[in-house]
Amino acid sequence: MQQDLIARAQAWLAEDPDSETRDELGKLIEARDLSELADRFGGTLQFGTAGLRGELGAGPMRMNRVVVIRAAAGLAAYLKDKGQGDGLVVIGYDARYKSADFARDTAAVMVAAGLRAAVLPRPLPTPVLAFAIRKLGAVAGVEVTASHNPPRDNGYKVYLGDGSQIVPPADAEIAAEIDAIASIDDVPRAEDSWETLGDEVVQAYLERTDAVLTAASPRTARVVYTAMHGVGKDVVLQAFARAGFPAPALVEAQAEPDPEFPTVAFPNPEEPGAMDLAFETARRVRPDVVIANDPDADRCAVAVPDDSAEAGWRMLRGDEVGALLAEHLVHKGATGVFAESIVSSSLLGRIARAAGLGHEETLTGFKWIARVDGLRYGYEEALGYCVDPGGVRDKDGITAALLVAELVSELKEQGRTLDELLDDLAVAHGLHATDQLSVRVEDLGVIANAMRALRERPPVMLAGLRVTSAEDLTRGTDTLPPTDGLRYYLDGEFTARVIVRPSGTEPKLKCYLEVVVPVADASELAAARERAAGVLADIKRDLSSAAGI
Repeated sequence: MQQDLIARAQAWLAEDPDSETRDELGKLIEARDLSELADRFGGTLQFGTAGLRGELGAGPMRMNRVVVIRAAAGLAAYLKDKGQGDGLVVIGYDARYKSADFARDTAAVMVAAGLRAAVLPRPLPTPVLAFAIRKLGAVAGVEVTASHNPPRDNGYKVYLGDGSQIVPPADAEIAAEIDAIASIDDVPRAEDSWETLGDEVVQAYLERTDAVLTAASPRTARVVYTAMHGVGKDVVLQAFARAGFPAPALVEAQAEPDPEFPTVAFPNPEEPGAMDLAFETARRVRPDVVIANDPDADRCAVAVPDDSAEAGWRMLRGDEVGALLAEHLVHKGATGVFAESIVSSSLLGRIARAAGLGHEETLTGFKWIARVDGLRYGYEEALGYCVDPGGVRDKDGITAALLVAELVSELKEQGRTLDELLDDLAVAHGLHATDQLSVRVEDLGVIANAMRALRERPPVMLAGLRVTSAEDLTRGTDTLPPTDGLRYYLDGEFTARVIVRPSGTEPKLKCYLEVVVPVADASELAAARERAAGVLADIKRDLSSAAGI
């Protein structure tokens, strides 16, 4: 067994084109570090609807040039099998370690396979890549990014020619092509001949961002902005300048790309402490709103002044921003379908129905939301918003930021705030309070055991509310394909909903909670929020006990 492990590592070492990972693996082999080698060679990173994502390093269970070259070759073979072997593949990348190398390797494989390849001119936001696929008539796109994952991670996200991320069965078909590759020595790679795009693709994207705003709308919002050490800053500043907004005040320590993400434990605006420097800047600058992107700028976080909060500012939940943007689009006369993932707040459906618009729920992820027929607006609670599906068929943290700034400007002219608009929505549609129980694990077996416990012994009561419906989503529903998840509907003094699922991109078990409290008028809001917070806390407690976490 030990000799087999060493032999596999040596075979990998022999074909690895990267001197850094060769050196790293060589030292592990020399030290006979069997535990670490087993961790790296105990399987392979699985290519799925999230593409690939994992820690950088040598071996098939890490992100590295061997894994990426194989993935690129599998994608090329898939495209050729679909009769698109002479098509264009557009490749973007962020500023993480190895991102530029992985982008070049992908271009080299595509060109050698007979496809055309065009690489974005520099590290740029993921929405620019999603836009470029449609703009340039590409048959596919690749974005090298790990989004908001820890610094040592990277990833490989694949889009098809409609500008949307892959969904089944394309993921399995590409994975099969990858598995058929015996060695990267069998994968030809061009030395050059791919195109490096110029700044015109960025300018075309920026011209498209104008479409999300209403002509002659007020543009007075004063914004503090953080790029979270990612690639959003330059494009955001240009977009705000084009639109005529005041230049956002930057969180300088987080403004420039830095793959170490030195000021945050996790480069995700949702994580505790990630927004501390933004709030510190806001206390000094006193803006109307704080806006943050994640490192690849496809997500958008929003914070508002709150004297009761320790920092003086409060992060809005993704569901709150999702509802605010929906209401703003209704006010702007939007037509079409509003869509959301099943784990997002049911408030969107009420807003859409009240406006006479279509509403659809999809599985989690913009790969599903983007495919809704007639889509006008889509969002998911994890800070993802698609406000211009005609331009970017994916979540876009830059156009979302512009729309937030426009809404804040309009409310400012009326002497109103985002909080007051949220109050209006609660009175009109009921207070929809959401929360999340998220458990990060070292051992994925913890997640499997929790899901098994809930399936074998489904709860009948949570927080004193009866579980009136318990769905195992692995069986699918009339409107949803199968997915690994559980959904409960609760009834009693209030109605509530709980969804439990393993994260598709991180080692987390995620439980999404919502309680709906009827509200007659604004005078009842404070009591309703307090009551809802208590119910959500009780659901967390009871669900944790039921799942054994």
